[in-house]
Amino acid sequence: MLRPNTIGLTALLGLLTAFGPVATDMYVPSMPDIGRLLGASTSDVQLTLSCYLVGIAIGQVIYGPISDRRGRKPVLLVALALFCLASALCAVAPNIETLIVARTLQALGGSGAIVLPRAIVRDLYSGERAGRELSRIGAIMSVAPVAAPLAGGILQLAFGWRANFFAILGIGVLASIIVWRAMPETVPHCSQQPMSVIRIVRGYRTLAENRAFLAHLGIVACSYAGLFAWISGSPFVLQGLYGLSAFGFALAFAAACLGSLAGAALAASLVMRIGLDLTIGLGTLALAVGGFAMVASLALGLAPVASLVLSMVIYHWGLMLAMPQAIAGGMTPFPDRAGAASSLIGVSQQTSAAVLGAIVGHALGQTAWPLAIAIAVMGFGALALWATSRYARMQAVLARG
Repeated sequence: MLRPNTIGLTALLGLLTAFGPVATDMYVPSMPDIGRLLGASTSDVQLTLSCYLVGIAIGQVIYGPISDRRGRKPVLLVALALFCLASALCAVAPNIETLIVARTLQALGGSGAIVLPRAIVRDLYSGERAGRELSRIGAIMSVAPVAAPLAGGILQLAFGWRANFFAILGIGVLASIIVWRAMPETVPHCSQQPMSVIRIVRGYRTLAENRAFLAHLGIVACSYAGLFAWISGSPFVLQGLYGLSAFGFALAFAAACLGSLAGAALAASLVMRIGLDLTIGLGTLALAVGGFAMVASLALGLAPVASLVLSMVIYHWGLMLAMPQAIAGGMTPFPDRAGAASSLIGVSQQTSAAVLGAIVGHALGQTAWPLAIAIAVMGFGALALWATSRYARMQAVLARG
């Protein structure tokens, strides 16, 4: 059994949290090919991403509050079982409609692997210590966006798009076995009171009445929505407009994700020296700079592929400085509602990403401007939220102290 404050538990939580990027990024290089082979339009293929995020949001509404009462481990095992079954359905989908439905079911299972590791971190740690642990998990998770599209590009070239979902299925089965054999239960006293919709709604209302929580939630939602605009729009921009092959796109996508590795590694040490809030502020500044650089590069007519990728390196760097610390800052005041807090953060994060991804997908034509504008708006939005909500966040810190 894995113990707290060990590399093994951190690695397992990182693997689980990486389910989201793996299930998304591994098949991204195949999206144009999926549209061609299944006779689907660009917007229909985009729905396999947007519906995945909607499913992630719906699932997180349920998993967090239930795990607060029934424990993290049994709820996680149920979620992983659904994820594996849906991944198998994705791999054999005969048409785009089936793939969209299967991706939604896959998300309903995968959402448990996203929300519950964050709740487990809050069960064990708080404040800057939770921020550092989430950053370490983020560093492990950040390998996925680098490795997944490369692996996906190779599988696409060698075996076609279905191989990506068979690989995702294998990862899900492996994670299920490890959780079953080694995951500790971190909720010490599970409640035996019956669950009800009213109890869940009351719990969420308590969270939503906290201004500091809402500020952290907004920062997470903006920063992640900008990332997903890139995930959903970059295949069509870099391959469709600028002519990269599936593998060439995978290399460019992985290069942009190197910023996440650097940001997560820096955040894990920086947060213990300067605190959660200043680390978030530095991260949101980088988000805004990355978005501005992308807009400026298009306006100046710079080399499109290189300038877009370099801009996203900066954005990724800021994302991993800001987002884990904002999640920790939002969850810290609610040790008895860690699952519900993680759920509400995740719902807002995934819903904003799904909406923006759909907008970018429909707006893309023969120009990269919709993609650049979306990323810039989200970067500056996160910075503005951090700057304008400092008083509420500081009041929350003083109340805890």
